[in-house]
Amino acid sequence: MTREEIMLRLNDHYNEALEHFPEDQIIGIFLQGSQNYGLELPTSDIDTKLIVAPSFEEIAMNTKPVSTTHIRANEEHIDFKDIRLYMQTFRKQNLNFLEILFTPFYIINPKYKDEWMRLVDARESIANFNRYRGVQSMKGIALEKFHAMEHLYPSKIDVIAKYGYDPKQLHHLLRVEDYLERYIAGESYEKCLRPADPTYLIAVKLGIYSLDEARQVGQRAILNVNSMAEEFYSKNENIEDPEVNALLDDVQLNIMRIAIEEEFKK
Repeated sequence: MTREEIMLRLNDHYNEALEHFPEDQIIGIFLQGSQNYGLELPTSDIDTKLIVAPSFEEIAMNTKPVSTTHIRANEEHIDFKDIRLYMQTFRKQNLNFLEILFTPFYIINPKYKDEWMRLVDARESIANFNRYRGVQSMKGIALEKFHAMEHLYPSKIDVIAKYGYDPKQLHHLLRVEDYLERYIAGESYEKCLRPADPTYLIAVKLGIYSLDEARQVGQRAILNVNSMAEEFYSKNENIEDPEVNALLDDVQLNIMRIAIEEEFKK
């Protein structure tokens, strides 16, 4: 899929999001998933994350911040997320949320562009806000993918029937293992996002392994992830970067101020 095709699909997502939120509340929409890692297939969906600012009423009435997944008619996903919650995902160092700071595929509301670009400019620092927590997050994702390999989710019945396991979950596990090793070694977050051997991971995703082989590969990977994580914990402290913390607070405050000011103008 070309860049132009991805951006057209991204624009479709943005327009559909306008059916759920006023444009002034939309901060931006960002591509998530395989295209960001160079692991997409011709059949891969376009999935996105939409970040929104709360309205004055939502703040005043202490309404629960939005955090939900909207499923489009074509089964593609748009994750709706309040800016207040999204800033917390950055602090949690969740790999699946940090990636939007590195994707080249996004649409930003011009009203919020300057503030958002402050985050993009500091993305490596944000992605290393708390390296201890970052390793914890990656280990958690790896364990989740390992346990999901043979779990009979309703949407995976056909896949499990065909392979005995879900090759996509195994490829995710191996991607995180590769990522974690390079992250601990000090490679930039941006480089870590793209696997060292994408051809191999795509082949895994397509089901090159039998069930017995997949179990062996998965077991080896999860043991390696656990070993790398434990060694890292023994040598590093669980500390946050105060400058990044201040930046996240300031950007969130400014974005919410802009949103409320725009709402009051109308």
